[in-house]
Amino acid sequence: MDWLNIEFLAPAMRHAHVCDLLEAAGALAVTSLDAADCPVLEPAPGQTPLWPEVRVVALFAGDYDPQPLQALLRAGGLVAVSCEPLTDDDWVRRGQDVTVRHFGGRLWVCPADAPAPAPDACVLRLDAGLAFGTGSHPTTAGCLRWLAEHPPRHLEVVDYGCGSGILAVAAALLGARHVQATDLDPQALRATADNAGRNAVADRVHACEPAALSAPVDLVLANILAPVLIDLAPSLVALLRPGGVLLLSGVLESQLEGLVSAYSPALQFRPARVDQGWVCVEAVKQ
Repeated sequence: MDWLNIEFLAPAMRHAHVCDLLEAAGALAVTSLDAADCPVLEPAPGQTPLWPEVRVVALFAGDYDPQPLQALLRAGGLVAVSCEPLTDDDWVRRGQDVTVRHFGGRLWVCPADAPAPAPDACVLRLDAGLAFGTGSHPTTAGCLRWLAEHPPRHLEVVDYGCGSGILAVAAALLGARHVQATDLDPQALRATADNAGRNAVADRVHACEPAALSAPVDLVLANILAPVLIDLAPSLVALLRPGGVLLLSGVLESQLEGLVSAYSPALQFRPARVDQGWVCVEAVKQ
């Protein structure tokens, strides 16, 4: 049997309404996913938190006409990210986790029990049962590729908005002298510390609240949504030594101009990389 897979991006406040529309339109299944690699860790009792932006995936029968639904959602300011037919084999593959990911150079992300993919591989090991970013989203993947190409050997690093700590752990595995991983969510700090321990870099990854950060540092990693990055511009610039590098991700291509404006003239931006509409951009403090 063939299927039709339609994906939309929706802000959290409109998520329930969008799901109701899709189900009323005949969706056979509706799935909500993180749109920007912002992990939701263990919620407090009675809470069901959502990501700030949600990727809503709807599965319809293969002969479904999507145009009326797309017109209805477009009238509400929502546009389909993708609309594509799927075969049974495609649907099965989409439900399977990618077990091994290579981000360039020596950096690999693998399940906890997988053998090393190469003798000299730098392996970041994940436990599939934990809430831990896998690098599958373009925002995180772009940061991991950049780290693989620019190993932060002997550098002082800050991972701002660390979430579950995938970038902080990767930086430590690639040779950073010390990584400060910070987040406003105490559960994120605990997850980062746990994942650093799992990868044997707990002695070089320090999870802390933003107020406890020490500066200046050589490299700041910030994979956060664009409005937050713009608000944080003075704080992130202040963390860097002159000549230090700021790597920004979580930004849509249409938001790049506003982001650059917020950080200029304190930083000199280098050409951005774009992956599926998401930007990863490097800037150097003057």
